[in-house]
Amino acid sequence: MNIFALNIALAFAWAALTGNITLPGLAVGFALGSACLYLTRSLFPGCESYFRRTGKWLKLIVLFLYELVVSSLQVVWDVLTPEHKARPGIISVPLTVKREMDVLLVTNLITLTPGTLSLDVTDDCNTLYIHAMFADDPDAIRQSIKDGMERWVIEATE
Repeated sequence: MNIFALNIALAFAWAALTGNITLPGLAVGFALGSACLYLTRSLFPGCESYFRRTGKWLKLIVLFLYELVVSSLQVVWDVLTPEHKARPGIISVPLTVKREMDVLLVTNLITLTPGTLSLDVTDDCNTLYIHAMFADDPDAIRQSIKDGMERWVIEATE
């Protein structure tokens, strides 16, 4: 049984019952449906992996939003202060992810983060080239991507 589809059906049922078929109404229905499914998870085989994966995706979203705020503040500070600390550069990052969807997710998350831009991925998906606004320490940036976004994507998509 597809637990996600059941959760979507519960969200629509909630929205229809309350007469609030809007995005916030569906979100409330989805959250309530998730809570009900979690409480009755022993009735649905395979339901545990759904909640585990959902938790990992939520972690990915929250950590990305944190990175987004921190990097935005860093870029804004550099733009507004008279002394510019930006030392742009192009950095190659070896990738652990191999599936194209995972590589796509990592590259898009990097591009969405202010101060970084994904430029290219090799044909064998082993290396990602990025442009970084603060490229003083390329090894630290590589490690930050490996320990950050790439690891979060691996956890969420495994």
